[in-house]
Amino acid sequence: MGKIMKRRIWLFSALFVLGTGLLAFRPFSPEDKDVVLMRLVMMGLNSNHYAPYELNDDFSKRVWKSYLDRLDYNKRFFTQSDINVLKPFELTIDEQVKEHRYDFFNEAENLYERRFQQVRGFYKEFLIQPFDFSVNESIELEPEEMAWPKDEAELKDRWRKLLKWQVLSRVVTELENQESGKSTGETKSLAQLEEDARVKVMKTYDDWVHRMEKMDRDDRRADFLNALTATYDPHSGYFPPAEKENFDIQMSGKLEGIGATLQEKDGYIEVSKIVPGSASYRQGELEEGDLILKVAQGVADPVDIVDMRLDDAVKLIRGPKGTEVRLTVRKADGSTKLIPIVRDVVILEETFAKSAVIKTKHSPKGIGYIKLPKFYADFTDRTGRNCATDVALEIEKLKKQNISGLVLDLRNNGGGSLLDVVKMTGLFFSKGPVVQVRSRFGSPQILDDTDARIQYDGPLVVMVNSSSASASEILAAAIQDYRRGIVVGTPTYGKGTVQRFFDLDNFIQGKAEELKPLGSIKLTTQKFYRINGGATQLKGVTPDIVMNDAYAYVDRGEREQDFTMPWDEISPVQFDSWKLAPQTIEQIRKNSRARTEKDPALLMVEQNALRLKRQREIKTRSLELNAYRQDEKTYKEEAEKYKEIFKTITDMQVVCLPEDLQIMGQDSIRIRLNDDWVKTIQKDSYLYEVSAIMKEMQ
Repeated sequence: MGKIMKRRIWLFSALFVLGTGLLAFRPFSPEDKDVVLMRLVMMGLNSNHYAPYELNDDFSKRVWKSYLDRLDYNKRFFTQSDINVLKPFELTIDEQVKEHRYDFFNEAENLYERRFQQVRGFYKEFLIQPFDFSVNESIELEPEEMAWPKDEAELKDRWRKLLKWQVLSRVVTELENQESGKSTGETKSLAQLEEDARVKVMKTYDDWVHRMEKMDRDDRRADFLNALTATYDPHSGYFPPAEKENFDIQMSGKLEGIGATLQEKDGYIEVSKIVPGSASYRQGELEEGDLILKVAQGVADPVDIVDMRLDDAVKLIRGPKGTEVRLTVRKADGSTKLIPIVRDVVILEETFAKSAVIKTKHSPKGIGYIKLPKFYADFTDRTGRNCATDVALEIEKLKKQNISGLVLDLRNNGGGSLLDVVKMTGLFFSKGPVVQVRSRFGSPQILDDTDARIQYDGPLVVMVNSSSASASEILAAAIQDYRRGIVVGTPTYGKGTVQRFFDLDNFIQGKAEELKPLGSIKLTTQKFYRINGGATQLKGVTPDIVMNDAYAYVDRGEREQDFTMPWDEISPVQFDSWKLAPQTIEQIRKNSRARTEKDPALLMVEQNALRLKRQREIKTRSLELNAYRQDEKTYKEEAEKYKEIFKTITDMQVVCLPEDLQIMGQDSIRIRLNDDWVKTIQKDSYLYEVSAIMKEMQ
């Protein structure tokens, strides 16, 4: 940690001790905890955030919008009259924060509680009588396109349509199961199916009310404090003690559950990452971007988790090894799917670097392939595994096979250890700068590779996609700037910032310790810059050769977050370019484009990407039975058409390394996982094209 950062943290602590001194002579109350938390969070932001935000009217507007989105993004509680009551606070929140007051929060909470009590009556009223699915009406699904309900009558009708849609979706699913022979019970009439669906939806909302009633002021306050931190950037946040514990479990790399990282997004629980080696990873049907709608424990009735708190949803999804959880998810194309997963402990080996030799007609001699799921390091054990050392070992193993080129696959690699990405980048050239890191104060720090050795000096390709973030972007950018190799794939995520946690309990003392535990704040403290001076923030890295994937036309990445930190640039640093000339890269790019325009699988990827774009643009759904069924049929038929885009490429042989085969031995789990990995590689049309690119680099 730099001297300036240490000084800022000391100042943060000293300011808080001084600020709470007057409270130390009397018992603490809940109101005192409100004040203490607000002080701590704001002092942390102002003292340690990379770009402190001025407390002014613009700040107020940001917090106002952010908190209302958290309370009622889908516009199912507040009416326009409620918004009118809250509107005067839009320009005064900055003054309240300066004085550690919660006026806006208190008023919004009171309004929400009143509407909640009203809404709980709506669903009971509508679900006790049959819905008429012959009426030609529709439901709006895009909250940003909606206005706030103008009055209580419109609010009530919005709930009627929502409940009707949820019942209709269940009815259609059961109808299709009956018609296809998937149902095991007796054949039921439409009226019976509709009644069954209403009963199940009623139970779902009864459970929801039960959970909501358990929420207390601490829960709401945490949301409000997160609305404050989110105005600085999307990666800063307040973590109550329980949420910090969940975060630590996720970051430890050892989970007992399905092995997926989840996040709240617009009222839904979204799969943001599948942990390699986990139960979800091995089952293979759950994907990044899926929205989890319902969760069932084995054969029990599912629980609707739309609009559920993330920690509550996680509690339902997480569970002991060997038990089954069934997830109902909405796919990117709008279709729904039931995915059964048997919970397990993450197999850590699957998160480590892994290699093989790939042979095609383009590279009959064989090219080395290294898959790196993340930039891992054991910060608690100096003798533990780290990715830079592991990749160096994999390179040495591959060199023994006399490879003609090397592919480093960073697709879906969300980043990790900064120290290791610097070391790893240095494996491919002699001494030199890798990345610039800028803190709030002082000049940018240049992080260099100081090892003069070049572990591999042959042709190099780095593969990336829109889920390659942070450390992945640092390595790809450095390889691109040095012209050391060719970067292939889709533009990367665009996360060019680094965060660190501050445990708030460390900044209180004396009588104030009665308030513990207070939780933690995660703050953005630094920004990354390429050696050419440009930030990786927001723009990410545009590959030398762009090859579209299924999400090419769907907005993803950092730029889709609210209140992102801007792209900027600083002075470049001096470095010696490699021998790969720009003209050579341009010619290889043209040749690759000519090939991919004729590749059947990649042409279907392009068509599927356009299909997903069209699906995302659908903002309404019909509530008339036949029209809804026709839409569902169309979605499923289209999805089925693209279900098996990638088939086994007969002209692609995957050769496992002798050292790995020896370690694998007779271990059935390792053998099965390796077989699955090999089959995945053999269907990878992108990697096949990379083998052709590699031929032109030799």
